[in-house]
Amino acid sequence: MSTQQSLLVLGATGQTGRHFTRLALADGRRVRALARNPGKLGIAHDELEVVQGSITEPLDLDRLLDGVDAVVAMLGDVVAQRERQVNTEFVRALVPAMRRNGTRRFLYQAGGLSAAPGTRLALPLRLVRSTVARGYIGQHQDNEAVMRYLTDEATDLEWMVHRAGIGSDGPSKGTLRRSRRWISIATFVDCAAYSLRMLDDDGAVHSCDGSAYARGR
Repeated sequence: MSTQQSLLVLGATGQTGRHFTRLALADGRRVRALARNPGKLGIAHDELEVVQGSITEPLDLDRLLDGVDAVVAMLGDVVAQRERQVNTEFVRALVPAMRRNGTRRFLYQAGGLSAAPGTRLALPLRLVRSTVARGYIGQHQDNEAVMRYLTDEATDLEWMVHRAGIGSDGPSKGTLRRSRRWISIATFVDCAAYSLRMLDDDGAVHSCDGSAYARGR
């Protein structure tokens, strides 16, 4: 895809989203970022447009998508997702808007403890999900509902899901690769860099794979 592509980034003020936005701009992309609190982004760039708003509030999706080549969603609200599947509700509205505006590519970042449709997590990941990560079950279930919707009802779009094993901030620990067998605990910047590369990977279309460092594949 062209390095001059225009991206709509949802969740740009999040821990991975800020890294992704910075990397995308450095790579020559134009970025329109949706942010509830624009001041949290902390990035100034000629090719960055920040729009105030939230996926849980009414949005003019056609305006947001005007001139956009691809959408990147790095969304997560663990408190809201305990009550309802906010990401799924939003994606169900976003996909028809993408069709109306001719925006074809969509990258959705899910957590590594969310199972891809028709699959089961590896035993170690199931154990983590049911113990130390049990407080995030609503988030996992919301991600899984998004993946099912994309798989069942959005095959006409070039969607891709990065099931990221996001750990913490810090320097890069290496390069992540797409993996169906394992998910590495990675830094925010490494997950962001992987997602940016994945966005240009035609082979990742209609996949819900994880990412792993070479030593963990």
